[in-house]
Amino acid sequence: MCSYREQLLSDPEQPPITDILESVKQTRRGAAMLESKRIKTEIPGPKSKALMERRKAATPPGVMNALPIFASEAHGALLTDVDGNTFVDFTGGIGVLNVGHTDARLVEKVKEQVERLTHTCFAVIPYEPYIELAEKINALVPGDFEKRTMFVNSGAEAVENAVKIARYHTGRNGIMVFENAFHGRTLLGMTMTSKVNPYKKGFGPFATEVYRVPAPYPYRCPTRQDCSGGCQGDCFNFVERAFTGVVDPGSLAAIVVEPVSGEGGFLPFPDFYLERLREVCDEHGIVLVVDEVQTGFGRTGKMFAIEHSGVIPDIVTTAKSMAGGLPLGAVTGRADIMDTVHPGGLGTTYGGNPLALAAGLAVLETFEEDDLLVKANEVGERVMGAMRDLQEKHPDFIGDVRGSGPMAAMELVQDAASKTPDKERTGRIVEAALQEGLLLLTAGQYGNVIRVLMPLNITGDQLDEGLSIMARAVDSVA
Repeated sequence: MCSYREQLLSDPEQPPITDILESVKQTRRGAAMLESKRIKTEIPGPKSKALMERRKAATPPGVMNALPIFASEAHGALLTDVDGNTFVDFTGGIGVLNVGHTDARLVEKVKEQVERLTHTCFAVIPYEPYIELAEKINALVPGDFEKRTMFVNSGAEAVENAVKIARYHTGRNGIMVFENAFHGRTLLGMTMTSKVNPYKKGFGPFATEVYRVPAPYPYRCPTRQDCSGGCQGDCFNFVERAFTGVVDPGSLAAIVVEPVSGEGGFLPFPDFYLERLREVCDEHGIVLVVDEVQTGFGRTGKMFAIEHSGVIPDIVTTAKSMAGGLPLGAVTGRADIMDTVHPGGLGTTYGGNPLALAAGLAVLETFEEDDLLVKANEVGERVMGAMRDLQEKHPDFIGDVRGSGPMAAMELVQDAASKTPDKERTGRIVEAALQEGLLLLTAGQYGNVIRVLMPLNITGDQLDEGLSIMARAVDSVA
């Protein structure tokens, strides 16, 4: 059984922790040592260490942990571990907590629901909350046409069902996806995902009829040496060339795209690119599926990221922040597409569980009553400004700052000229921030992107504290 540190060392998503810890210790011994008032013990503390030993004996190392602490409770944007250390949370459970930890409305609605009904399976005996939330989601998803929504348990399930529906509707098999995409860890989901290690390594053979093309990435443009001024659109030629040399567009059931690549490094697709995808789908009778699992529910400053472009998708998949921490995903699409599948062709035992639906209704209530989209844009401006300030201060290793609204990230490189990914320095920043009381996550094909997924209703003081810690962590590894 490998140790926790060995697990992290073997996982390409994680920094070399043994080197990082020593580096951080040396930094913190210096005259500029900084201490957070929220941190009470060493990190990880003794209780977290003890639980990690139990964890190693009880659960497989394949289910890894990005951070070495154990949570005890969390409220809003603050999380307290079992040792009493409190952290500002910029991870949000990987984008699940846009309304924050333990939102009061959500907690109350779930308590009420658990006393009335916990499960019947909607496919056996339906219940009203399923219909109520479906009606609200249908009204929110872009498109001036009749829609239908079905509920599942996760983002991967939502993507798989969207593909099933598109195949049934078109009578075709092919699926086109993009580099830097993440669509889940199921067989089809990981086939569609564009990263081998850790998501696909050793898990083949994969599903057939999935075709991948390069995606827009101005900082590492697949067609030009320099797209620093913004995407020039040349990369759309990869889609057109694929129709000539890879797959007949008449055999494609769907093109599946994230408006902003999530795990791929927070890479926004330009509006014109999404517009061209819409045109291509219309021309060839292809279903346009927009994966809003991470981008949805306010993460980019609009309820759905696709709204920035004005493009109307045929099907939208959602999950993550839809239910504020409870497992809920959805497939929402044009009625003429969704209604084609025969009765019984779609379903899941737990999908649309009454407790998760109650949470989903509470999330929408919170967005409306607290003006969360307004707050999201305010948070996005402050975060992006803070990251650009850091880039201006450290242009040699902060190669790119990008994102959409509060879905922001910065990419670290060894030097500005070569743009060689600097995963090691990225990990040191995450660890330095952890020691000061801030939770951060990495992303990107090379594990060299620091992304932020703080709750949209984070207080101004908490946001300032988190951004200050992040800045000190960056400075500490300069």
